[in-house]
Amino acid sequence: MKDPRVSNLAKTLVNYSVRVQPGETVLIRGSVPALPLVTETYREVLHAGGLPLVILQDEALEEIFLRDANVDQLQYVPVPMKLIYEKYDSLISIRGASNTRTLSGVDPKRQSIVQSATRELMNLYMKRTAEGSFKWVTTLYPTAAHAQDADMSLSDFEDFVYSACYADTADPVSAWQAVSAQQQRLVDWLVGKDKVVVKGPNIDMQLSVKDRTFINSDGKKNMPSGEIFTGPVEESVNGWVNFSYPAIVSGREVNGIKLVFQDGKVIEASAEKNEPFLLQMLGLDPGARYLGEFAVGTNEQIQQFTKSILYDEKIAGTIHMALGNGYPETGSKNESAIHWDMICDMRDGGEIFFDDQLFYRSGKFMI
Repeated sequence: MKDPRVSNLAKTLVNYSVRVQPGETVLIRGSVPALPLVTETYREVLHAGGLPLVILQDEALEEIFLRDANVDQLQYVPVPMKLIYEKYDSLISIRGASNTRTLSGVDPKRQSIVQSATRELMNLYMKRTAEGSFKWVTTLYPTAAHAQDADMSLSDFEDFVYSACYADTADPVSAWQAVSAQQQRLVDWLVGKDKVVVKGPNIDMQLSVKDRTFINSDGKKNMPSGEIFTGPVEESVNGWVNFSYPAIVSGREVNGIKLVFQDGKVIEASAEKNEPFLLQMLGLDPGARYLGEFAVGTNEQIQQFTKSILYDEKIAGTIHMALGNGYPETGSKNESAIHWDMICDMRDGGEIFFDDQLFYRSGKFMI
């Protein structure tokens, strides 16, 4: 029997997140294990009058490509993908793995070649988003592999996912509209602020957000969402941070990351697990050692670490920072082939001050 929460989530993606209009072109990029949600999303795009194109991806093919392709093949960007990023109105990305560690044995240097080659696509993606000519949303379909990463049964993980997305409610769109209103109050308060001080057991940092814009992330780019974020002034970041949770990218789990910043740049970096991979990513390009994002998670439905960044960066009571590429709509000028989010728990006495005013303490907003 079809789970009504899948249909609810598809309707939210199409009618709230990217707001498909009649005649708009929509790419639905989905993984094979996520086919049930891809199918329902395709149906909803048609109901909304959109013009859908589905591209299915499979992790086994990605592994073959990264292992077997020569350098020219790794650097090749398919012309149809470039045209889609240039011309399409919307992108709905639906991820979901049958094995979240498929790429863990792939040479990271080969992954770096692909990331560098697709940098132009990322810049185009960011530019059109900032201009408002490109709408996109990313979500994750609950699979057994992701449930295992989260130390949950599949049914418990499904409950977690659909609760985080409000897909288990009668009117998910109204729920997200309420979240949007709550977060807008915070974003409005932050307009015009400059100096940021972040202190706690895991962090002691200072940075500037002068002339930068905080974005209300309310389910229109990530589903689920629940965060406010900006791009810090690139050379303003000073201090240190110990990230509380593993940072996972491309099938690799990097634990115990500590970074030290001076004038915006990471000058010291260490990790308890997979430190060579961390250092390699930091050396990918000049922008990889600077922050492209500073954000506060707000989703009260998410209280536990699942090893999926889509959920984990939204945990209420945490902050996260991304090394690498920034979002132009925030005013960020940092460019890089990576955008790597890392999470710091603030629920044990962490504080954030803006222009010497207490904004946040132990995971709670104080304004």
